[in-house]
Amino acid sequence: MSKNKDILDEEKKHVADATRVKYFDIVIDHGQGAKITDADGREYLDLLASASAINVGHSHPKVVEAITAQAKKLIQYTPAYFANTTTAELAKKLVELAPGDFDKQVVFGNSGSDANDAIIKFARAYTKRQYVVSYTGAYHGSTYGALSISGVSLNMTRHIGPLLPGIVKVPYPDRSQRLAGEDEITFSERLFKAFKLPFETYLPADEVALVIIEPIQGDGGIIKAPQHYMELVYEFTRQHGIVFAVDEVNQGLGRTGKMWSIDHFGIAPDLMSIGKSIASGLPLSAVVGRKDIMSSLSAPANVYTTAGNPVTSAAALATLDVIESEQLVVRSHRLGEVARYFFEQESQKHAFIGDVRLYGLNGGIDIVDAQGQPDDEATTKLIYRIFELGAIMISLRGNTLRFQPPLVITEEELSQAFEIMQCAFDELDNGLLKLPETDNHIGW
Repeated sequence: MSKNKDILDEEKKHVADATRVKYFDIVIDHGQGAKITDADGREYLDLLASASAINVGHSHPKVVEAITAQAKKLIQYTPAYFANTTTAELAKKLVELAPGDFDKQVVFGNSGSDANDAIIKFARAYTKRQYVVSYTGAYHGSTYGALSISGVSLNMTRHIGPLLPGIVKVPYPDRSQRLAGEDEITFSERLFKAFKLPFETYLPADEVALVIIEPIQGDGGIIKAPQHYMELVYEFTRQHGIVFAVDEVNQGLGRTGKMWSIDHFGIAPDLMSIGKSIASGLPLSAVVGRKDIMSSLSAPANVYTTAGNPVTSAAALATLDVIESEQLVVRSHRLGEVARYFFEQESQKHAFIGDVRLYGLNGGIDIVDAQGQPDDEATTKLIYRIFELGAIMISLRGNTLRFQPPLVITEEELSQAFEIMQCAFDELDNGLLKLPETDNHIGW
């Protein structure tokens, strides 16, 4: 009898469907580094890193030690009222690590969602304006503000409106949407025209508080905005006094081969949200930004009882130390190039592999049909077969393989992952794969 099945059957009675995007019938029991083990004792290579929330790997000894030591000392005393030594140290560290040669401050939260809510609050307070511009394909979180600026799933709006007013969405510059023969500069300028259209027709720029963007979209498909486009949008915000913010929750902390995804562009944002891997998956988020913007609100405008508590802050300090001491940013870039070579070689063998996008150990690999159109069914067959062969990989947008292993994955483990994927690719090409038998819809 499977413990996985027993636990899932029992859990289904008590846990609402809205809390989980369904993929595989697995119950994770423990993990170490880039491996996880389920309740039945089966081991898997983790190519998802808990949705990029454990960049330094599962249960890293330094992080575990820091959590344990802090828990023995002080688990919680709300930073909403009093400072504590650990959180104070983390605030200083984050201000130092954030891009931009200007005075900065930080606020803490419990998730990337509330960090992005905070960005909306501070931008509106600072500018005294109401409108917010975000992007199609964006995933910023599940609180009402974060939901309102997201644009990746209809289930994030269906039956739960009205959402936050004053939100305008513009198309993300997805390079796969380039026209035949269109170079990157021409594409960037065409998409920038689409960005400006609301401002030219119904949206006064002097009433816009914020433009928020993922420099590299995560759940939207691991898609990097063109350099020229980012420069055009950034300059537009400078001309019109609009706060320019970036979401680094998914793509920050070394994931893309640089510390922050915005570092690929040489732009210092006014505000930046951080979450997921900041405390190796413990509930902690932060917004770091220009001091004049961050000082535009007073307490309790962004106060949470547990935000930045001592234990999560200790985990964050240890996580940042591991990223630095083990040179995980450099490692992400180097192993990302190894992964890029693998996927590009496989794309030469298999016509169903479309666009391959790798930025560090961070990739989106599109699966397409004979006409080059998205093939959700083949993608589901692949991820399920990869799961059966001993690795965890999920899909984005229905037809994009999400490749985000922990940055500590060994080269031997990476080779094992490639062998698993290669086997699944070959089997799909030979017509040997079928859809899984499950009562769950698979994927977003």
